Amino acid sequence: MRTNQNHASAMPWWLAVTTCLFLPAVWITAAWADTTDETAGQATANTFNPTLPQHRPLKLSDPVAAAPPVDLDLVTGTIEERIERVLSVMTIEEKIGQMCQVAQFGDELGDAIKADLRAGRIGSLFYTGNAAQTREAQRIAQEESRLGLPLLTPRDVIHGFRTVFPIPLGQSASWNPELVEAACQAAAVESLEQGINWTFAPMMDVSRDARWGRIAESLGEDPVLAAELAAAMVRGYQGDDEQRGIAACAKHYVAYGLTEGGRDYNRAQVAISELHSVFLRPFEEAVRAGCATVMTGFSSINGVPPSGDTELVRKHLKERCGFEGLVVSDWGSVIEMIEHGYAQNRSEAARLAVTAGVDMEMASTTYQENLLSLIEAGALETDLIDDAVRRVLRVKFQYAMDDQRKQLSSTLEERRACALALATQSVVLLKNDSERLPLDPNKPGKIALIGPLADAARDQLGCWMLDGKAEEAVTLAAALREAIGERGQLTVAAGLESTIDQSAAGIADAVAAAKQSDVAILCVGEGWQLSGEARCRVDLNLPGNQSELVRAVTETGTPTILVVMAGRPLTIGDEAERCAAVLYAWHPGTMGGPALVNVLMGRESPSGKLPVTFPKHVGQSPLYYNCPNTGRPALAGTRALIGSGLSDFPEEQKYRSHYLDEDPFPLYPFGYGLSYTQFEYSDLELSRPAIEPGQTLAVRVRLTNVGSVAADEVAQLYVQDTYASLVRPVRELKAFRRVHLDPNESTILEFALSTDELAFFDNEAQLRLEAGEFRVGVGGDSTVPLSASFQLREATVASDRSLPK
Repeated sequence: MRTNQNHASAMPWWLAVTTCLFLPAVWITAAWADTTDETAGQATANTFNPTLPQHRPLKLSDPVAAAPPVDLDLVTGTIEERIERVLSVMTIEEKIGQMCQVAQFGDELGDAIKADLRAGRIGSLFYTGNAAQTREAQRIAQEESRLGLPLLTPRDVIHGFRTVFPIPLGQSASWNPELVEAACQAAAVESLEQGINWTFAPMMDVSRDARWGRIAESLGEDPVLAAELAAAMVRGYQGDDEQRGIAACAKHYVAYGLTEGGRDYNRAQVAISELHSVFLRPFEEAVRAGCATVMTGFSSINGVPPSGDTELVRKHLKERCGFEGLVVSDWGSVIEMIEHGYAQNRSEAARLAVTAGVDMEMASTTYQENLLSLIEAGALETDLIDDAVRRVLRVKFQYAMDDQRKQLSSTLEERRACALALATQSVVLLKNDSERLPLDPNKPGKIALIGPLADAARDQLGCWMLDGKAEEAVTLAAALREAIGERGQLTVAAGLESTIDQSAAGIADAVAAAKQSDVAILCVGEGWQLSGEARCRVDLNLPGNQSELVRAVTETGTPTILVVMAGRPLTIGDEAERCAAVLYAWHPGTMGGPALVNVLMGRESPSGKLPVTFPKHVGQSPLYYNCPNTGRPALAGTRALIGSGLSDFPEEQKYRSHYLDEDPFPLYPFGYGLSYTQFEYSDLELSRPAIEPGQTLAVRVRLTNVGSVAADEVAQLYVQDTYASLVRPVRELKAFRRVHLDPNESTILEFALSTDELAFFDNEAQLRLEAGEFRVGVGGDSTVPLSASFQLREATVASDRSLPK
């Protein structure tokens, strides 16, 4: 199952980090406690902690007490030999126990959980309060149970553990798989120190709707970018044959990011062709990368909840794709099939989930309560139970037991440097009129730092952050104060108490600070609690009274730089128009302040590119670049009718796909991002005018830094299939490359475009490669002209979906 082992080998930390960064020593070591602190795993105020009944002993059979240990060799032989050795001595109750994941809250293990650990009735225990508790649970399972099997001890390590990296959507803005892989490796190191051996990440749901709160956890709207970054995350978390990390989990299988209306847990309806061409692609790439586990999602997909979908889980994921790892439900998603109306009762929910291929139930207890009676009644085959247990044991032997591999390791300084590098590369420059940025680091002058996020340590860490510490985050205020020192003057004025503050009491102080300064930096956006799971919005404007704060500050006439920290794209068109420069920083994590200083002061040229399309108005949502064409697309130059002074659209624009009160185009397109230099693409060339199935086309282009600043550019290759048996997207990203060029330096970029990348799925889930014309373009964002074309001469249809092991 493990593939790409050479690529997965431990990357030298400084290989990923040396591209970039000035790293003041003060930011590496200040206020940072040893991450081996036994309380580092303590749940913070934002821990996901739904109401659960107090755990009581699982009533699978009597007696409750554990049987005497057996002399079982768990060490020698291959993993598959050890699995069969264990299976041969397991009781049916012990097998069911391996399929049960129990949530533990509080600072101590309860007597009921201890009893079930000794009886072999728990296969996985998560949300333990601290490392000591986790290790005690592991000790009981291995030393006091009959079989001595280790526990899987997962935690939501979404974008870092103690060292907090940018939210995943921010990481995606770096378009840098190597650096993203290094970040996940750093998170794995800190997780291992706390006894954690499994993370519920990466989330690779292709996400097109900015209203959805969990877009913050996603890798954006494009399946190619999401797939490549997801595979990098898997490699980073899991390590390789020489260095062991923690098991990764591909979630949420599948199309959760398509949730209707942008409301969490809502249904998704998707054509079979698009399901296979777009939404399954990142999961299949994760399987190729050796991902150990997959999590089923909450939303029903075409009327079927994934936790009960035999076609998608057992047949597609396990059989067609050859996935040999563990499938776990999401929190309560098995029992929620009753609420969906798909299962009549708890027993049927358990039967449907096991039949579909869900090997372990998270949080709810339908497996614990019903599997034994279902087996005894002949409603479930024991072969299905054995298959599930094999998969659980396979992951345990890979990640929960000591073996010949060393654990992943790194130093605190390396992890902090990686966090700084990734935060810096995730910042996207959206506007820079008159080259207002960068600021002069030698003559910074008087700076007013304004806004509720200017010195908001917890907010910059973002959502789904369980184990980082706000007091260890370096804010923009702290970093900027350190950077300008005695050479300039910094005035900090929040203006608002928080991002949702509706008052105007502090705006006068912010205006006064701006009037007395040479430049104002306005730090606005969303607090951490406004994005993430179940944090969906119907309004994408700046919340609270932040728009009024922006208006008041910009009306002083002081040149203003807008810095936005948020978990989603926001409709900031009016605010951006008022400001001289705009930086989008997402929620940048522990090193967010120094990263922003790197960009503001010109230590690094901004190189981030948008992983999602930014709408002008929430009414455009969902808005994404690779939409299918329509027979009446909006014409370039179409503008809103209302407010134009016209009585109707011009004749040629009337019956087109547009709105009356806003134009149909994005505020900023997918892939967009400016730099402190200028890049020029020229001499686009194709290696041949036509190709046949199985051949590869070389696409070459010259990239030149025509400016005066050394910088990185993310070159993007887009393709359009101009004619097919199904309506195809207007364009699709096929490849990208991050390139560093000095001033006046030029290089030839070559992309290999195989015919496999031109294929698509029809509504019978058949993979089709159809003859015809394809157009190609390479540039800095998704609006690049598709100025070259080639022919594919033959067509094929292939139904084989197996993935290489």
